[in-house]
Amino acid sequence: MNREKPRHHLTEHLVSLVERKEPDPGPEPGTKEHSLDDFSKIADAVLEEYSPEQLWLFAYGSLIWNPDFEHSLSKKAVAYGWHRSFCLKLTRWRGTRELPALMLALDEGQSCTGLAYRLSGGDHKSEIIRLLVREIDANPPTNVPRWIDVSTDSGQIRALTFVADPKGPAYAGKLTLAETAWVLARAAGHWGSCAQYLYNTCTKLEAEGIHDTDLNNIKQLVANEIIEMHGL
Repeated sequence: MNREKPRHHLTEHLVSLVERKEPDPGPEPGTKEHSLDDFSKIADAVLEEYSPEQLWLFAYGSLIWNPDFEHSLSKKAVAYGWHRSFCLKLTRWRGTRELPALMLALDEGQSCTGLAYRLSGGDHKSEIIRLLVREIDANPPTNVPRWIDVSTDSGQIRALTFVADPKGPAYAGKLTLAETAWVLARAAGHWGSCAQYLYNTCTKLEAEGIHDTDLNNIKQLVANEIIEMHGL
C-alpha cells in the first residue's frame, strides 16, 4: 500500500540546514549586466507608456518582505490575469550555473494577491531606476517591468510590476510543484538559499493575511525534501 508522505512545515531550523553562500559566477555567457544608461532608457520607456501622478508598485515576492523603498501607503491588491510563479531560472543570486535558482515572477493566467505600495518619492524616474537595478536579472532580461491594473478595496489602481517574458533566456517554463520544490530545497548562491527566499516570502504573505495555495504546497514539499536529504 502506498502511503501519503507526511506534510511538514518549513521552519527556520530546516532552512538553516541548507542555507549557505556560494561564489558569484558573474553574468551568464551570452548576457551582460545593464549599465545605468540602459536602466535610464528603460525607465524613460516605462514613463512614456504611462506617466502617473502617483507611482504605485505591485509587489508579490521579495519586494513584500524586503521593500527597501520609501512608501506612504500599502494595501492588499489582486492582479487578475497573472499568477505568482517560480518561473525565473537564474544562475546567480540564489543559484549557480551547476544548480540554477528558481525565483518568483508574475506569469500569465489566473490571479495573484499581493501588496500595492504608493511610493513617496517625488522623482518617479529615479524610483523606477532603483527598482530596475534591483529586479532586472540580466541583459537581455526575462523579468521585465510592466504596467498592470490591480484591484483593491478602494478601487482599481494602475501599478508598475515585474512580469516574466516567456521569450526571455531565463524563463523556466511551466514546472510542476514537485520539480520546483526539488530545486528550492537545494539551490543557493551569493545571496543565500532559495529555501530562505521561499520561507521569507511565505512568512510575510501569511502576516499580511494573503493565502497562496501553490506556494503553501511548495513550502511543504521543500520541507519534506530537506528532511529526507538530512535523514530527519
